Amino acid sequence: MPMKKYKTFETERLRMRPTTEADADFIFELMTSPKWLTNIGSRGLETPDDAAKYVRERMLAQLERLGFGNYTILRKTDGVRIGVCGLHDREGLEGVDIGYAFLEEYEGKGYATEAALRIKQAAFEDFLITVLYAITTHKNVASQRVLEKLGMHWEKTVNMPNDPEELRLYELSVEEYSK
Repeated sequence: MPMKKYKTFETERLRMRPTTEADADFIFELMTSPKWLTNIGSRGLETPDDAAKYVRERMLAQLERLGFGNYTILRKTDGVRIGVCGLHDREGLEGVDIGYAFLEEYEGKGYATEAALRIKQAAFEDFLITVLYAITTHKNVASQRVLEKLGMHWEKTVNMPNDPEELRLYELSVEEYSK
């Protein structure tokens, strides 16, 4: 069955399209990378087939349900998949949060900020989200800097279900975005 047509997004250097099962090998590489495991945590993926199942059951299911989700980021110059950025309806969080991750060789080049700024715009203007959240570990200073560049502000610390680590919760309302 063909997938419905969902929004895609572009920036000067990047193209962002919904993640599909065709991205399973890339998702597996990203979600089992040392930085992902340190900063985001294991999703229990042992094989690319596990990643395909995760994409199907988590990412595509949310996309079908809400019309937004996880976007695979491709560099316009060569079409290489470099990371993900998306809007997530995460268990244990009241509302939608923005999240992003990149393969290590593409970090530090401004891609996270560029992608997240465009997805933030989509959250408020295309998907009519009224409050956007983000969570990060205390030690992930690079991610905190990106969130601050998005205009988000630290609100409080939170714990997610089945995760003992205390996380920093950031927030941005549509009113703040519109100023």
